[in-house]
Amino acid sequence: MGKRIENIKKGLDLEKKYTVEEAVKLLKEKANAKFDETIELHVKLGIDPKKADQNVRGTTPLPHGTGKKIRVAVIAKGEKLMEAKESGADIVGSTELIDEISKGKIDFDVLVVTPDLMKDVAKLGKVLGPKGLMPNPKTGTVTFEIGAVVKEIKAGRVEFKNDAYGIIHVGCGKKSFSENALVENVKTVIDAIIKAKPSTSKGKYINSVYLSSTMGPGLCLKIEQEI
Repeated sequence: MGKRIENIKKGLDLEKKYTVEEAVKLLKEKANAKFDETIELHVKLGIDPKKADQNVRGTTPLPHGTGKKIRVAVIAKGEKLMEAKESGADIVGSTELIDEISKGKIDFDVLVVTPDLMKDVAKLGKVLGPKGLMPNPKTGTVTFEIGAVVKEIKAGRVEFKNDAYGIIHVGCGKKSFSENALVENVKTVIDAIIKAKPSTSKGKYINSVYLSSTMGPGLCLKIEQEI
């Protein structure tokens, strides 16, 4: 692993700040793992993650998707169940699905719930919370707009939120994507993070932005304006 990374680093200036276009081109050229590596964005924010009103969380649809098949589960009732099925949800149910999840049966990547059933789903906090699967109005996963949300998620919507260190990590596509597709995806995520700036965040909002492949080094990106 050490020699492989050293070989990848040859010809790279890790002190330089690259444009998104330059970074994507280099990462595609250098990525040599035996699988289709994810191109990952890492954004260090100038926030205090210990303050709830400064935490950053949101979603954005990627113009060219994520390159990953997302399994979506929907908990709803009545006509919303049919809407979920017609929109392409992989798993659909009501109270019986809540019971299955409570027993640890989790075969999905995203869970969408209608607001009227959220009080019942809240009981699943200990099961879903540690896995980052708890529905949240801020990410659009607690909604009556079931059809639109499921289609958006299946098409390639990503969720982002800062960790305990004030850093956002989010996948922006696969190495196999074209350079243009990756550039557009990366810029879309950066724009979404900028727009999600909390009103309570003072001073410099974005401290640094790095782009990497799953098994490769991180390249520092130029930020066009001081944010």
